[in-house]
Amino acid sequence: MTVSPSLTQKYNVNQQPIENILAWVRSGEIAIPEIQRPFVWDRSGVRNLMDSLFNGYPIGYIIVWKNPDVRLKDGSLSSGKKILIDGQQRVTALRAAINGEYVVNKSYKRIRIKIAFNPQEGKFEVQTPVIRKDKVWIPDISELFVGNGNAFTAISSYLTSNPEANQQAVIQTITALYDLMKKPVGVIELAPDLDIETVTEIFIRINSKGVELSQADFAMSKIAANETYGGQDLRKAIDYFSHLAVAPEYYEYVRDNDKEFAKTDYFAKMSWLKDEKDDLYDPSYTDMLRVSFGSEFNRGKLADLVSLLSGRNFETRTFEEEIAERSFDKLKDGVMKFMNETNFKRFLMIIRSAGFIDPAMIRSSNAVNFAYLVYLTLRTNGTEAAKIESYVRRWFVLTILTGRAVGSFESQFDYDLKRMAGVDFGEYLQSIESATLTEGYWEVALPEQHMDSSVRSSPYFQVFLASQVKARDKGFLSRDITVADLIMHRGDIHHLFPRKYLANEGLKRGQYNQIANYVYMQQEINIQIGAQSPEVYFRRILDQIDGGTIGYGAINNRQELIENLRQNCIPESIFDLTIDQYQDFLVERRKLMSEKIHEYYKML
Repeated sequence: MTVSPSLTQKYNVNQQPIENILAWVRSGEIAIPEIQRPFVWDRSGVRNLMDSLFNGYPIGYIIVWKNPDVRLKDGSLSSGKKILIDGQQRVTALRAAINGEYVVNKSYKRIRIKIAFNPQEGKFEVQTPVIRKDKVWIPDISELFVGNGNAFTAISSYLTSNPEANQQAVIQTITALYDLMKKPVGVIELAPDLDIETVTEIFIRINSKGVELSQADFAMSKIAANETYGGQDLRKAIDYFSHLAVAPEYYEYVRDNDKEFAKTDYFAKMSWLKDEKDDLYDPSYTDMLRVSFGSEFNRGKLADLVSLLSGRNFETRTFEEEIAERSFDKLKDGVMKFMNETNFKRFLMIIRSAGFIDPAMIRSSNAVNFAYLVYLTLRTNGTEAAKIESYVRRWFVLTILTGRAVGSFESQFDYDLKRMAGVDFGEYLQSIESATLTEGYWEVALPEQHMDSSVRSSPYFQVFLASQVKARDKGFLSRDITVADLIMHRGDIHHLFPRKYLANEGLKRGQYNQIANYVYMQQEINIQIGAQSPEVYFRRILDQIDGGTIGYGAINNRQELIENLRQNCIPESIFDLTIDQYQDFLVERRKLMSEKIHEYYKML
């Protein structure tokens, strides 16, 4: 009887002490992206991990997989490293708490996470200034594990400082603390003959953070594991660029502490970031992988990147050195193009020219990624600059309007990239526009579905604001201050029908917080309007432009007022509106906003 490969054992399980796992990481036997990767746990998570280990609670399995053996040119097989498939955050937490290594937090700040221990209570806490001064605490447990210290020395030192402590309890708890390094952790080792697709599927299933993060981390581990084709430096280039984009001051740290990498072309290519303050697009390593891979390989699924870097021949289902080498070379080219200062800045200039001038206006990093991917592809193909600008603006806004970069976006990316290859991009873009941005979209879907929302961060509202920025529209009731001014200087979004007025009339949050009721308005004007109905405050505005006291902005003639309403897509019927007409007002304004977006798109 022949057993189906799908029914054979795909892994083996064993127990390994923590000291072995940390030693494997130090020696490189297990490939793991270095600790410069942003650490997503907070300090309390590290403390809880140590507490669980100390008390003998399970902390989950660490899963590793040995790279597939790649066939070399002489017919022999190379032996791959083990890749850490799941458990990276736990291993990083152990390295931080026990080895005293620095981690990089979500804001790309380099920090130490110091875990304190109270031997009298057997209790862990995150170190604080109060704990550091309290002699009953060992303020940083890493000091016990790093160096030549031992349990006997630590116990003697502690009892000298705390003579009133229960000697037997202290001996027991500090000995148990040292024994943490002997604590076993379950290690699941995936079979080395598993294909990439199966390992990827396992990785995705066990990672609660979702497919996108899982595949990116998997790819980064795969890159880091390859020394033959410079994977370590390539992985560092991706990590460091995404780090410097957020924290330019990190440049000096890399230059001074990673001198070998500082000599590489990668570092030279990203050096411009040390003086860069623009935060419109701060790409993560996932973003860099997605763009670099897509622009060079015309593929959208990061699982395919892992396969190709492993040397996968999709036709023969074997692994070949030539494919791995070629794939690393292509990915390097893509990363270098991504990091190129001219490419990056010209691309952002195009995005800004579409009216997206603030990071808060860009709600989808994948929409930006796909637009940058298109930009790099068109540049490589030698498309003329004027066409590139128009194509990229349109593709970016189309992606947002049609939700092309949300949900199962990888499949959509992959589909588009394969369809784009070898055809005129302008024609392909036009075919997508004809299929998606139909008359029904502009007249029904956009105003009646997408714009009927209470979410201020809605991508459709952000496109509307971009249309106002591009048109240089003024803020509501402003004579000189533009919507762009208000966005860039953190102006406020307010309600045309004041929130308090609607709440007093019995409307709920979801009813008065409507996109069609939002407008950028100077704060002082909003304060003057207060909780008045439009009928009341517009009566006073009309008095103002007829020679009365200026009280609402600086507009003092009717023509200016009508133009201001037009720019903000506000129907003139607002002069006489009360709560009874509020719903009709929303319907009418949604239509006007949608029409403005339509006209804006045609100008891109």
